[in-house]
Amino acid sequence: MSNACYAFSFTEARLESYFLNCWVFNADLELMGSLFSMVNTKTNQSESHEISPSETCKRQKMSPATVVECPRLIPNLPDELSLQIIARLPRICYYRIRLVSRRWKATIMSSELYKVRKELGTTEEWLYLLTRVGENKLLWHALDPHSRIWQRLPVMPSFVEEENSQKVSSRLWMWNMVEGIRIAEIIRGLLGQKDALDDMPFCGCSFGAVDGCLYVLGGFSKSSTMKCVWRFDPMQNVWRKVNSMSTGRAYCKTSILNNKLYVVGGVSQGQAGLIPLQSAEVFDPFTETWSDVPSMPFSRAGVLPTAFLADMLKPIATGLTSYKGRLYVPQSLYSWPFFVDVGGEIYDPETNSWIEMPNGMGEGWPIKQAGTKLSVVVNDELYAFDPSNSVDNGRIKVYDQGEDVWKVVIGKVPVYDFTDSESPYLLAGFHGKLHFIAKDSNHDIAVLQAVPCSNLDSSPSTSTPLSPKSMQDELLLDSVAETDTVVWIEVASRSFGQAELINCQVIDI
Repeated sequence: MSNACYAFSFTEARLESYFLNCWVFNADLELMGSLFSMVNTKTNQSESHEISPSETCKRQKMSPATVVECPRLIPNLPDELSLQIIARLPRICYYRIRLVSRRWKATIMSSELYKVRKELGTTEEWLYLLTRVGENKLLWHALDPHSRIWQRLPVMPSFVEEENSQKVSSRLWMWNMVEGIRIAEIIRGLLGQKDALDDMPFCGCSFGAVDGCLYVLGGFSKSSTMKCVWRFDPMQNVWRKVNSMSTGRAYCKTSILNNKLYVVGGVSQGQAGLIPLQSAEVFDPFTETWSDVPSMPFSRAGVLPTAFLADMLKPIATGLTSYKGRLYVPQSLYSWPFFVDVGGEIYDPETNSWIEMPNGMGEGWPIKQAGTKLSVVVNDELYAFDPSNSVDNGRIKVYDQGEDVWKVVIGKVPVYDFTDSESPYLLAGFHGKLHFIAKDSNHDIAVLQAVPCSNLDSSPSTSTPLSPKSMQDELLLDSVAETDTVVWIEVASRSFGQAELINCQVIDI
């Protein structure tokens, strides 16, 4: 095959358009593989006339490959230019174009490509959703909001090896599942009961996303809290164990600040059962090292009037949010079945110290369930979900730092009462918009975007026809009837059967 067949006279812009519009979505991968890999193949022209098509097929099946891979990604183009072209392609295309050749696969999996994407501003935010299927299976799914395509991640590892080299021959993430137990009932057994682990509906691991990777931290194994940390790299599409935390903990809270992963609180295994933790630590993904952070003082928990109350009420961290360059940790005092808000504390990385949270912020932080605070920061605004008193409705509040109060900004959020779900709804922020994730009336998991009524006509989510979901129609009608400031537009939905929502993270690469 002559190199003249690959002569390109396009400019960079035309070449990019060619790949985007003609090649990536419509080209046959087998043909493209031969097009970009079988360059400089020397074929005896006279011999080719003497071989019948059937003999050619036999020879291709029986003989080893004689092709020589092209030394460049795209023939007759410098690799630097080829990398610029590939970096401009939608990331959803990478799962197919990596099949073109080994060089293309290596390029798609290289960190250099994603550095170029950052330089060009072509990174994309994907939503990663964790679901629980049945009694003992956690599955991660990735959603590309633009194409609305879901992809399933490789299954998390099932075994761990702790620092003492003792292998734990049991499933890492969950065991002894009890159907229908809610978070409130979990926490009832967490503090001060030795047999709490017998009724765990899932393992208590925590999750975070930093520097383009997904992290799963700690949890339980047998009767011990774990230190281990696993990382999923979307570029390599693999899970890998990284350096462990200094303290074994479960149900800890995580957040990202200055491109580092912070972990606070949680519970640890003690002689008398599970005890709450005040300690904190931080992970640097560039050096893969953990460093200690000063422990949370829980100052307001220390002013209880009697020793009896101090022993009965256990201080716990109920959330963690990175907001305006600092970490905000709402806290509660717990004694089943009561959760008493005691405000919270703020960690300042510049002074490496904790201070008390403003009264209005801590005491008014809406509760999700069982004392857990559900919140997200979008465009430098702190939002929290308040389920209100209705089983089929909720509200979104935003924190007003100037007045130190929480204000309702969205008065209608759809909530369907699924009593067998530990996490019936989640909040996420991506593409500069607030998103609400929950099951709809058909038990499908739906990702909804809050769109201001004034921007409805120009919203990217409505630029393409939406499926006629009954929930979406109901939301639009309800929003208009109540003259709310936003309507909820369905970004994507999918049926996961009986799967339950556990967690969600957003990764930008």
